Amino acid sequence: MTTIIIEDEKPSARRLQRMLDTLDLKAETMLHSVEESIAWFQNNAHPDLIFLDIQLSDGLSFEIFESIDIQSAVIFTTAYDEYALQAFKLNSIDYLLKPIDDEDLAKAVAKYKTRIPKQQKVTLDFDDIKKLLVNPIEREYKKRFSVKVGQHLKLINIEDIECFYSENKGTYLYTKEGRNYLLDTTLEQLENELEPQQFFRINRKLFVNIHAIKDMVSYTNSRLQIKLNSFNEQEVIVARERVKDFKNWLE
Repeated sequence: MTTIIIEDEKPSARRLQRMLDTLDLKAETMLHSVEESIAWFQNNAHPDLIFLDIQLSDGLSFEIFESIDIQSAVIFTTAYDEYALQAFKLNSIDYLLKPIDDEDLAKAVAKYKTRIPKQQKVTLDFDDIKKLLVNPIEREYKKRFSVKVGQHLKLINIEDIECFYSENKGTYLYTKEGRNYLLDTTLEQLENELEPQQFFRINRKLFVNIHAIKDMVSYTNSRLQIKLNSFNEQEVIVARERVKDFKNWLE
């Protein structure tokens, strides 16, 4: 299990590491600011678990989530309790108030460990994965969505959807005809409902339909910019940490 600590006060970071040592948990990396953390996540594999202070030297750590699609579980460590609701909207396991209590820390780590699937690791190269996709385990994915139009319900077939996106705390689908509709769901829920060979989550805010892509160009920081057939509600950028998987998905 890989673990990192993001904490602007180095004595606090060292104290937390000593406490983790007693739980046989070693933090491989310590980061101290929003800027440093964003740069680190852009160039490193995401850890399994992050111990994250909320108020860092150059801003709130929530800004990291605005720039990077964090895949890790998070245990927040902070002296302030007013951010608890915002924290739990992210990948939060627990919210520990400073000074951190040994027993509270142990309970938070135990809570995280109960969420780890206990299964043997299997290593597959991409050719193996492609073979599995040829004959995937039979599963039903959504074939249509119902949306509300005034007092009416309208059915939209999955093949008529260019993308799904989030904006202003809402989740929308966008059709080939250039119409968008508000959904009563989240992008996280859609992850288990969309056919993975047809839709790919390119960043924290967007799923794209492979049949709606008309062009792809290089973008800053080793990212990709995608041009869809008609979608123009926001920029369509493949997050840096997802570029490799996206290219594999295209093949």
